[in-house]
Amino acid sequence: VQLQASGGGLVQAGGSLRLSCAASGTFLIINDMGWYRQAPGKERELVAVIHSGGSTNYVDSVKDRFTISRDNAKNTVYLQMHSLKAEDTAVYYCNANARGGSLWYFRYFWGQGTLVTVSS
Repeated sequence: VQLQASGGGLVQAGGSLRLSCAASGTFLIINDMGWYRQAPGKERELVAVIHSGGSTNYVDSVKDRFTISRDNAKNTVYLQMHSLKAEDTAVYYCNANARGGSLWYFRYFWGQGTLVTVSS
């Protein structure tokens, strides 16, 4: 199972970005998908998660600004970010609880990270 994230970049405060993360692999089954971020000098934190049934959870600091969604047909999770702030600057990592290939049990997989920089 592999996760490929994209969509990061440089944006001014108040702007928007959309991150995407596509999962690939044979016999792929995915449960939860989510986004984490890690700012310089800080620990990695959960930003948002979307469960297999479609319910979502967000860290308080991004509620009403970020929206997580998924396209199950494409095995892809998205993070739409609006009203970006300087404190949103971080490397964003996608995460999926999945199994595939010869792996018969579920485990968590990580994407490679994509940098989001918000200039103030």
